[in-house]
Amino acid sequence: MCEAAYYSNPLKKSKSPIYKASLGNPWRLPQSWETLADTMRCVAFQYFMQKLVVVDYGMGNLRSVARAFEFASREWQIPTDVVISGQPQDVRSAHKVVFPGQGAMPDCMRYLRESGLEEAVRDAAAAKPFFGVCVGMQMLFDVSEEGDTPGLGIFGGQVRRFQPVETATKVPHMGWNDVTMTPENRPAHAMFQGLANSNRFYYVHSYYCEPTDPTIVAATTQYIGRFTAAVGRDNIFATQFHPEKSHHAGLTVYKNFLNTQP
Repeated sequence: MCEAAYYSNPLKKSKSPIYKASLGNPWRLPQSWETLADTMRCVAFQYFMQKLVVVDYGMGNLRSVARAFEFASREWQIPTDVVISGQPQDVRSAHKVVFPGQGAMPDCMRYLRESGLEEAVRDAAAAKPFFGVCVGMQMLFDVSEEGDTPGLGIFGGQVRRFQPVETATKVPHMGWNDVTMTPENRPAHAMFQGLANSNRFYYVHSYYCEPTDPTIVAATTQYIGRFTAAVGRDNIFATQFHPEKSHHAGLTVYKNFLNTQP
C-alpha cells in the first residue's frame, strides 16, 4: 500500500514504485485490479496529505521537533508532509506551522527579523493552526526581561526570569515536572485530549511567561512558584515544555495538533 511505503520512510516516498506508477505516469494502465486499488489509495493519500512547516529562522531544536511530528504522523496514520523551511513562501503555503525556539530570546528575535520570516510567522499565527515551543512560546508575548527584548506581541504579557528563593534551587529549570491541564476549573484544551489531567513533561528554561489574560492559560506547573506551562487561544497553542522530549504525553500533544482542522 502507498501509505505503508510512505510511512516506512517519509523522506523517500518518491522512490515508492506505486508512487511512481500513480503520479510519475498517471496514464499507464495497471496490470491487475490489485495494482489499480493500490494506485487509487496512493493518489487519495497524496491528495489528502497536509503540509506542516517547522520554521527555520536559525534558532531552535528543529530536527528533534520535525522527527517527533513525523513519528506521530506514522504512529497515528495522519498523512502529513513535515518540512523544515526558512522560506516565507513555505510558511504561507503550509496548512499548519510549528514555531520552535531555543537559546536566548534576544538572539531568537534578531534571527527571526533578519531571516525575513517575521511577517510570514505573524500571518500564520493570525490564520492557521500554529504551535509555539519553548522560546517559540515566549516570543509570542509583548516583552521579555531577557535583554528587555520586545516580542511579537500576539499575546499580552511579559516573560520573566526565575528568581530562586533558596540557594539550592537551580536556574535554569531542567527536568520533568507535573503539568496540570485544567486551570481555573475550565475544560482541558483540545491539545491535551487523551491525556490525564496531570502528566509529566520535560523542561529546559530560565524564563517563564506571565500572560495578561488568564483565560489563555491552558496548563500550569510548579517550579519556585506556579507558572504557565501552556497557552491557547483560537488557532494558536504553545508550550513552555518540550513535547518532542516528553515521550508518549508529548507525542500525544503533537498528534492532537496534527488532527486539528485548519
